[in-house]
Amino acid sequence: MSLFLIAALPFLGAVFPALLIRAGRNAASLSTGGVTLLALIGLLTNAPAVLRGEVVTARLAWLPDLGLNANFQLDGLGLLFASLILGIGLLIISYARFYLSREDPMGQFYSYLLLFQGAMVGIVLCDNILLLLIFWELTSLSSFLLIGFWKHLPEGRQGARMALTVTGAGGLSMIGGMLILGHIVGSYDLSVILQHKDLIQASPLYAPALILILLGCFAKSAQFPFHFWLPHAMAAPTPVSAYLHSATMVKAGLFLMARMWPVLSGTDLWFYIVGSVGLITMVLGAVIALFKDDLKALLAYSTVSHLGLITMLLGFGTEAAAVAAVFHIINHATFKASLFMNAGIIDHETHTRDIKLLGGLRHLMPLTFTLAGIAALSMAGIPPFNGFLSKEMMLEAAAHADWAGVTWLVPALAVFGALFSVAYSLRYIAHVFLGKKRHDYPSHPHDPGPGLWLPPAILVALVVLIGLFPNTFATPIVTAAAAAVTGHEVHFHPALWHGLTPALYMSIAAVLGGILLLLAYGGARAVWNNLPRPEAKAIFDAIIGAATALARGITQGLHNGSLTRYAVIFLVFTVGLGWYAFGSGSLGPRTHATLPITAMPLLGWFCLVGSSLCVVAFHRNRLLSLVLIGVSGLMVSLSFSYLSAPDLALTQISVEVVTIILMLLALNFLPQDTPKESSPARRTRDIAISVVAGLGMGGLIYAMMTRDFAMPSIAEYHLANSYKGGGGHNVVNVILVDFRGFDTFGEITVLGIAAIIIFAITEATLGSRVRARLLNRKPWKQLAGDAHPLMMVVATRVMMPIAFMVAAYIFFRGHNMPGGGFVAGLIAAIAVIMQYMASGFGWAAERQRLPYHGIIGTGVLVAAATGMGAWFNGKPFLTSDYGYIHLPYLEEFEVATAALFDLGVFLAVWGAVLLALQSLSRYAWQPGIASAHPMDINPEREEDDTNENEGH
Repeated sequence: MSLFLIAALPFLGAVFPALLIRAGRNAASLSTGGVTLLALIGLLTNAPAVLRGEVVTARLAWLPDLGLNANFQLDGLGLLFASLILGIGLLIISYARFYLSREDPMGQFYSYLLLFQGAMVGIVLCDNILLLLIFWELTSLSSFLLIGFWKHLPEGRQGARMALTVTGAGGLSMIGGMLILGHIVGSYDLSVILQHKDLIQASPLYAPALILILLGCFAKSAQFPFHFWLPHAMAAPTPVSAYLHSATMVKAGLFLMARMWPVLSGTDLWFYIVGSVGLITMVLGAVIALFKDDLKALLAYSTVSHLGLITMLLGFGTEAAAVAAVFHIINHATFKASLFMNAGIIDHETHTRDIKLLGGLRHLMPLTFTLAGIAALSMAGIPPFNGFLSKEMMLEAAAHADWAGVTWLVPALAVFGALFSVAYSLRYIAHVFLGKKRHDYPSHPHDPGPGLWLPPAILVALVVLIGLFPNTFATPIVTAAAAAVTGHEVHFHPALWHGLTPALYMSIAAVLGGILLLLAYGGARAVWNNLPRPEAKAIFDAIIGAATALARGITQGLHNGSLTRYAVIFLVFTVGLGWYAFGSGSLGPRTHATLPITAMPLLGWFCLVGSSLCVVAFHRNRLLSLVLIGVSGLMVSLSFSYLSAPDLALTQISVEVVTIILMLLALNFLPQDTPKESSPARRTRDIAISVVAGLGMGGLIYAMMTRDFAMPSIAEYHLANSYKGGGGHNVVNVILVDFRGFDTFGEITVLGIAAIIIFAITEATLGSRVRARLLNRKPWKQLAGDAHPLMMVVATRVMMPIAFMVAAYIFFRGHNMPGGGFVAGLIAAIAVIMQYMASGFGWAAERQRLPYHGIIGTGVLVAAATGMGAWFNGKPFLTSDYGYIHLPYLEEFEVATAALFDLGVFLAVWGAVLLALQSLSRYAWQPGIASAHPMDINPEREEDDTNENEGH
């Protein structure tokens, strides 16, 4: 199966449980499991080739100029992690079906789970670090949804926010490191990067890249000092904890360290950072785990400890340690996922996870006890289970580690951490299952049905089989994965007995010490309770509180709602930057002569300057200001026309008409005058800043227009390729629909969103007291006696088909002459606006047949479909094509796909303008009021007529 399909299946399948939950919980569960099983089968079809040492690849040039390619590869390391993600995921899906209650939205849960699963599969399969970063952040977002799945629990919401904050911040750090790494090598493909170890480590940017990448890995894998988020994420449902915190999310950081091991390891910086952080995390997590009374908290800190163990092994930088790290990744996933599910069974049956309320459960839950005992003994490193094998390999690697010349430090701390690991593992067995049967359980427990015990039983079976027959069940995949990590073939021959080695003595010391520590648990607990220790959550909350207070202070100081303040800050900064540029740079001689000044442009300039000054002088009168702004817009349109830019002139004049009408409608609901809010001193300051900024901008424009540009203008390219590449003689239109079609597509999308936001705000306030106050307001001038004059009504209705004909003419000529979809959409909108103005909102609304939302959506979809059509022609998105056809009795004429894109622009612009108009008009519309006079729905006249009828 293609790697593209394997990576895409979970994302595509996420739709099914959300839809099929209506058919029942079994349907949602089976669809989720079916998608995961299909992806797993597809993965296993590639396994034989990978185990032979081959690398399966799938490549797609997406944005090659940016180095972003949709490249995937499957080697031994990717096969190992993808198998864990999909295999354990399949067991978790089955377990969750019987664990979640009927009140839990199971369809939503499975959709979140598949999204997370897809992100993890993407991480381990992708061969491009930019694509990897996308999947990396998707794991943080989807895990946020899973951890906070029980939204009714405050600790669930807080755990989700904490996990997202820590892992998201680490992700931002890693983005920087990965970009630096790609810059060093000159490629963002992992397969290329992994071939340049010497180049990377010789670069002066190696250290910052390494530190930034490791920060992301440490945050994701809960390494010190970022370890605190994982225990708080235990507020999630147990299936989430079993999946995210044993086999997937927390292993993402380990995967990336293993993936980058060939090029980043082998230096002192790598050893001291990775090895030391892993060692500290292993010991710290093990110590804290022993004294936790919540079953999931104990397992969470034990997970932190084992993640630290694997990190430490990768930090040692030796081949033997790397092989041990790969082997323990498998072993930890098997016994830890089963233990999490075991804790969920206990919670499900007893209604508590508090160890102090448990004990003696072996009498009531013998099957659960058996599964927990095997998994916990493996976690403790007791033979003959798989945990013993990888723990021996860890101790062997630690015995040969030299930390700054101190040969005993790492082995001693490794034994210390293993000792506590034995203690908390045995405590899980002794304090939960051993002892006398109690009679005060919150709920009477018993072994559950196979839906809950079978998934962990499968993993426990692997714990036993790998421990007894490691060369059969583990050696092939460990050898392939370790070869991918180290970059060459490795020899892996695990066994339960290697003779009397230092690792065996260290293991015996750890086991005996752990047993003695558990026997003295009461005294050890008293010492622990009396020890002063920092609380990670309190520190995190303090940091977040301080950062929030700082952000709030900056925001309130700068972003306080004062448009004047924003303008002042922007203009002062711009003027200062311009002053610095003019003062420090050099200005070459003039190379272009100015055009002679004639009477017409001089008159237009005076009108433009005069209208602008009048706006400043009379800005308190809103209506007059709007009229003067219209004059300025008209002069700009004439300037475009004078300077041979008819497309811009058409667009400007059309926009002016539409915006003036919409603003007049909005001003109808506002007071006539703007109140005085600024002092004379502030106005003087603002005038000075504006004058300086205006003169500076004018000087900059003059300097640029009278000199050659620093770089050749792109205009020559557009002029030369407008017809050859886009099939049109109108360069402006070809730029909009072809060369810069993506910009245009984004603009119509934003325009549609703005119109929908106006509609949403209007919809939200129509039922409030705001509309009532608007309807009851007293007009500041007497209303006209005839709100909808008959002559205007007749004229606009006659003009409407003519306006639409003009719009169609402007639309069809746009590719070769001034015009196009944008201008045509505005003209068509003006034709409809005239009907609203002449006959009123009520009359026009009754005759409206098409929803403006739908027109906007149709326009965006048509533009998008046209752009995607280029893919079927083997060209990039939004690349237009054209040809010539000849119909009988007609001349040969051109047909271009750009016309379809322009049609989308036309519909989006038309719909957006009319939706905004309709939204604002509804504030003053009173439904159900019919006028007694033709063409007149003036409410005041109706009221007068009613009074007259009552008088008669």
